[in-house]
Amino acid sequence: MPEGHTIHRLAQDHAERFAARPVAVSSPQGRFAESAALVDGRTLEGAEAHGKHLFLDFGGDWIHVHLGLFGKYALGPAPAPPATDTVRMRLAGDAHYADLRGPTACALITEAEKQAIHQRLGPDPLRPADDADRAWHRISRSRTTVAALLMDQKVVAGIGNVYRAEVLFRHGIDPYRAGKDLARSEWDAMWADLAGLMREGVRNNRIDTVRPEHTPEAMGRPPRVDDHGGEVYVYRRVGQPCLVCGGEIRTAGLAARNLFWCPACQQR
Repeated sequence: MPEGHTIHRLAQDHAERFAARPVAVSSPQGRFAESAALVDGRTLEGAEAHGKHLFLDFGGDWIHVHLGLFGKYALGPAPAPPATDTVRMRLAGDAHYADLRGPTACALITEAEKQAIHQRLGPDPLRPADDADRAWHRISRSRTTVAALLMDQKVVAGIGNVYRAEVLFRHGIDPYRAGKDLARSEWDAMWADLAGLMREGVRNNRIDTVRPEHTPEAMGRPPRVDDHGGEVYVYRRVGQPCLVCGGEIRTAGLAARNLFWCPACQQR
């Protein structure tokens, strides 16, 4: 599932390509056709993201998109190629098009419905108005593991398995530590780190989490080869040596997702 930086990048891409112009909206697949007709030809006034949710503003009517596990966007220059019947929604302007396939959610919603989505989500490190306090209020009172709390979108919005694994490693925190055992200073440092890492993810459209001294160039090692891309410390590096201590990276299941961590660097 795409993490929050991907959705913020999509919001930025939509704003740059379509905002302040009339946009043709259609549903070649047909499942979004009735709603598409209501905004077809109207001006896209803006786009925003909250966690893994994308919102496209058509003057108070909002298209809400959640990619889920299988959703994908294709953006390209006009003219758009013939649409296949897998395209749930197509946006087309004078210079660009965007095709959405396989999302978990694609719906036309009201302002009130949009606000209800915001209210059930936790703070997002990439939203300027959000801060660490609201998440800390829940984390500091919880016996749940910090690894599980970071993946709970009601606690922190936009964090997925990669950022979860990497920020815990970067701060030397055992993923099984209870939220209530985390110090406020540790959480503030993690929040600031997440904001910085995710902003870089928006800029580069990929996740890189290693510090300068641990890049392939600095260490004289080959670059990571993985379909998720990016240089990371522990994510999907099971059995490989830790870039910091040389110990073996481990994995285990937690709440239906895989943990990745270095037991030597992340001690309880």
